[in-house]
Amino acid sequence: MRFMYEIIEAFRIALQAIRMNKTRGILTTLGIIIGILAVVTTMTVANGLKNNFKESISAVGSDVLYVSRMPWIITGNFFQYRNRPEVTFKQSEKLEQRLKSARAINPRTSTQRNIKYRSNVLESIPVIGTTEKQIQVTNAVPEYGRFFTVLDVQYKKFVCVIGSEIKEHLFPEIDPLHKEIKIGWFSFRVIGVMEKQGSAGFFGGPNYDRQILIPISSFLKAFGGQNRRFNIAVKAPDQELMEDFRYELIGEMRKIRKLKPTEGDDFSINTMDTLMNAYNNVMGVVVLIGLVITGISLFVGGIGVMNIMFVSVTERTREIGTRKAIGAKRRAIMTQFLFESSAICLIGGLIGILASFGIASLINKLVLPASVSVPIALVALIVSILVGVLSGIIPAYRASRLKPVEALRYE
Repeated sequence: MRFMYEIIEAFRIALQAIRMNKTRGILTTLGIIIGILAVVTTMTVANGLKNNFKESISAVGSDVLYVSRMPWIITGNFFQYRNRPEVTFKQSEKLEQRLKSARAINPRTSTQRNIKYRSNVLESIPVIGTTEKQIQVTNAVPEYGRFFTVLDVQYKKFVCVIGSEIKEHLFPEIDPLHKEIKIGWFSFRVIGVMEKQGSAGFFGGPNYDRQILIPISSFLKAFGGQNRRFNIAVKAPDQELMEDFRYELIGEMRKIRKLKPTEGDDFSINTMDTLMNAYNNVMGVVVLIGLVITGISLFVGGIGVMNIMFVSVTERTREIGTRKAIGAKRRAIMTQFLFESSAICLIGGLIGILASFGIASLINKLVLPASVSVPIALVALIVSILVGVLSGIIPAYRASRLKPVEALRYE
């Protein structure tokens, strides 16, 4: 009971001391505010980026393998991939004939063309040639209208499905369905608008909302297929059989590309895990740098708090002598100054967290979905209190060791 009374009394005296030196307290907490603001904002942005990236790639499918000439993330020598032959449309047809266990095989290729509807023009828009199986290998579907069918592909229909961003720019106030748009020199009829998907632009990936999908047969007819870069999306029969299916796919592709047993693969098999792992590695470095900067800021702030506490002990030497003379123990004096340093850092931490809420709200409106999580805020508060305790230990110990007689004589 007596110990609780001492704690309450120490806390009251600490707050009173802070109120008496408001300007000094504000300047002292500045380093803590910046440190806590940095750590909370860094973690908030990192979580926001991670969630945004996951949401963007979730539309692509986690049970899909992608056959391409180059790996998505090149970690070794680039020149070992440079002379690889392109994956072709004929190879995708042969793969479909041979790999019967696949749930879907979808070849894709792309180009960039200017898009026009009446006086509205968009430049350098990605145009994707694909098949009706596109919606089988991804989780993205048209928001309204329809996707193209087997007959659209078979009869080389000049139809297209546009991304949500294309719709907003070309058809801001009208329904785009059944309207004719110019893709390069060719007219295509809009039959659907894809749902909003976002972007995988963190790694230079596509903005899925700013692209147009057309039947691959129409693509080859309009834009040609010679020297065109293809990739093949292959949907596995089961998520649990991905690794076995991967080896089966590699074996069939080696046969199709006529590779000898002694030759290495001249193609790459990519998955969404490849991007996710690379993303985690990059974000780990970013967060580490942010935490180092935060640590430096908190260290500087802690040194500032320690210096102010030394000044406070010196200014209140007679007060300490008086309290000791009437029976205050060393523990009570030490607790008082530890509470004072902790209170200064706690106030700085609270201000930093409140400021980070404002910054997170601004980021959420202007850049990407982001919000301060409760666990991050609690950890930041604990860190600020720990900084206060560590910064106040030496000044508090010095205050508790003062002798009453010498302290009362201090002027």
